[in-house]
This record gives sequence, C-alpha cells and structure tokens, in this order.
Amino acid sequence: MNLDSLTFRPITPEDMPFLYRVYASTRTEELAPVPWTEQAKAAFLASQFSAQHNYYHQQFPDALYLVIMQGETPVGRLYREWRGENLHILDIALLPEYRNHGIGTQIMQNLISEAAAKNCGVSIFVEVNNPARRWYDRLGFREVRLEGIYCYMERPSISTRLEY
Repeated sequence: MNLDSLTFRPITPEDMPFLYRVYASTRTEELAPVPWTEQAKAAFLASQFSAQHNYYHQQFPDALYLVIMQGETPVGRLYREWRGENLHILDIALLPEYRNHGIGTQIMQNLISEAAAKNCGVSIFVEVNNPARRWYDRLGFREVRLEGIYCYMERPSISTRLEY
C-alpha cells in the first residue's frame, strides 16, 4: 500500500452508502453470532448507522467529518474535533481490506504530531472489548476512565508526559 497517497476530504451526502459500508464492517464480528437473518442484520445496522450519524452531527457540530482517501479510492472515515487543549477522535475506521497495512497508524501518528505541535493531547473513546485498545496502547494512549461500555483513552501532550 502506498501510504504517501493518503488524503482526506469532507464527507458529502453522496458518501452515505460508503459511510454505511464502513460502519457495518466494524460491526460484522459482533453480529456474527446473532441468530438473525441477513436482512434483519442489515436493517439493524442501517438503523444504528443512522442514529450514530445523526448523534455525531447533533452533538459535535464543529467536528470535521472526513473520508480517508488512498489516491482516488475512499478507504475509511475520520471524525475529529478540537476540544480546548485536546484533539478528540470521534471515530476512525477503515474498510477491512485496508486494515493492518499501516494506514491507521500513519493517520494516528499524524494526528499525534499535529496535536504535539500545539502542545495538546489526543483522546478517543474505545469500546472496552475492542481489540484496537492494544493498538492505542502501543501508540501511547492510556486509559483514563470507564464510561459504561467505553474506555476514555488519552495520549497526553509532550509537556504533560514530562511532568510525571
């Protein structure tokens, strides 16, 4: 994979089918054991996607909602927002065929560098049982608190880390 060709663009209404595909791909493992028909699973996922999409836009109107592009191909989504002295990642997800190729790591390292240039930290909520938690640990994120099924993780700014 050519990581040099990664770019971002704002989402548009035309991206909704793609964004749904990305969302649905993140729930495949979770829904695999559920004894529903494929049609029932698709209806559930469509409902959940719509609810999540609307929630994000209502609760975080100033966030950047971006499609991750590799060349001319959309490969994922990145939703991010500055919250005071913190760059908060609302969501980052790639289609399965683009996972485990260094794309997510490059994006996160760029976000960490962007925040560090402003002496700010980076944060994200991650489901407690999400295997990606180990990835965030390797990137320097630490668990701050649990909120229901979510773990709030932060990667402090460089100056904060030096105070320890």
